[in-house]
Amino acid sequence: MIIELLFPEIASLYGEKGNLDLLKLCFPEADIKMTKLNEEPYFFKHDVDLIVMGPTTEEFQKIIIKRLTPYITRIQTLIRENIHFWMTGNAMDIFGAYIEDEEGNRVLGLGLFDYHACLYRPKRFNSYVLGKIEDMEVIGFKSQFSQIFPTQESYVWLKVERGFGLNEKTMDEGIKVNNFIGTQCLGPFWILNPDYTLKYFKALGYAKAELPFHSEMLEAYRQRILEFKDEKYINYP
Repeated sequence: MIIELLFPEIASLYGEKGNLDLLKLCFPEADIKMTKLNEEPYFFKHDVDLIVMGPTTEEFQKIIIKRLTPYITRIQTLIRENIHFWMTGNAMDIFGAYIEDEEGNRVLGLGLFDYHACLYRPKRFNSYVLGKIEDMEVIGFKSQFSQIFPTQESYVWLKVERGFGLNEKTMDEGIKVNNFIGTQCLGPFWILNPDYTLKYFKALGYAKAELPFHSEMLEAYRQRILEFKDEKYINYP
């Protein structure tokens, strides 16, 4: 299994390193490529099984777009070939048509999907998320300056029940196109949602995948589910 982590020195905010740590524990034999900002992405000339990128700063978003623009055709091919992508936080902003700041200035994105992102600094949107992927309950956290506005609904990955989705006017969260998944949910999502993660890891091709501390992770997950459903405990936007 070959996993590529894109630009870990600038795109691993909000505890996203926890996802990588879990991958290392679950797949000790995996070949993990750590592509730095000024390096050619490994996926450009080689086969990969999973490409991961976490959230970054708004200024680094612009630089990442420039770095990835020469590889748009290759990324399109990988998505079409059902290679797995896992993009979290504002990493998914990069793949849309453009990012618009508070003054109306636009930075063109990679243009791979029909949505755009709007920045609202200094306002930060924080939320717990409780929702469902198919029939499976999942939880997450959000803390972001941007909101995403899609032009179609076919991308929806997660249906939010408490919290908010891609923007405050929708309960549709994340995008899923083939095996490309992008979500604004932060923190080590895989650790927070062990049953979903086990299913996801098996979809990567490892039928015997096991999670370390699975029972402890499940206990924490079930407790959070109860808390996220308690209106007295959670103050949602």
